[in-house]
Amino acid sequence: MRGPRLPALPALLWLALAPLPGSPGPAARAELRVRVRLPGGQVTEESLQADSRSDCISLELRTADGALVTLTADFRQEVKIFRALILGELERGQSQFQALCFITRLHRNEIIPSESMAKLRQKNPRTVRQAEEVRGLEHLSMDVAVNFSKGAQLSSHIHNVCAEAKEAIYTREEDVKFWLEKGNLPELLSAFLPPGVDGSMFEVLPQAADLPGLQRCRLCWERWKPCVCSYSLSIEWYPCMLKYCKSRDAGGKVSSYKCGIRSCQKGYTFDYYVPQKQLCLWDEET
Repeated sequence: MRGPRLPALPALLWLALAPLPGSPGPAARAELRVRVRLPGGQVTEESLQADSRSDCISLELRTADGALVTLTADFRQEVKIFRALILGELERGQSQFQALCFITRLHRNEIIPSESMAKLRQKNPRTVRQAEEVRGLEHLSMDVAVNFSKGAQLSSHIHNVCAEAKEAIYTREEDVKFWLEKGNLPELLSAFLPPGVDGSMFEVLPQAADLPGLQRCRLCWERWKPCVCSYSLSIEWYPCMLKYCKSRDAGGKVSSYKCGIRSCQKGYTFDYYVPQKQLCLWDEET
């Protein structure tokens, strides 16, 4: 269990009116690199990119175990894409790395807007940051597989972000229903079809009720049996809220303006079906 964190130092300077030097305007791409402390005390560099033209942001960091974790937030489609590139265990028959993609609904006010992200600057680039607020762990059951070739109809970013994870892209049925009701998806291509039937963007994965004896992978000792895998990741530092300050003009009128950000940390655990435990060797009982 994590202990309380010390308040973070002032993290970023908000420049509300100043575009990037040499940039063509507010639609320009912007990148920020932030040094972040991981739970075990190690320091890593996190990359934050914003593109207000496509209204999306991306955060990327390498975790203590060597995995490369990326979060892409597509504000236009209300879609979050988590990608993990996990180092494989070559001595146990795995490839050099294993890729996973988890796609969930992006809720309002989870993270600052792309235009705001593009205007952030650091006062002290060498400072090691820690989040001011630790948000609760979110445990998600990913019960639907996503067809990579049709994923662009949900978000154009899936094609690039999840290219290494073509056979391991997951979402939730409740999120699919939200996107359908919102009108994100062509109804014909978003219909659920039985397993093994081509033509659908989504396929409902087997559940414990469908497969008697289906266990969690950490309890399964046979490497080639299907099981329910768990993968956990954490976004250690991200701008989750805007801060507002107040000013008073000569006439005494009070107005507010954006003057900074609040940083957050949030962890996620994803449960999903795998056809064999060999695809989930990290999830073992210790």
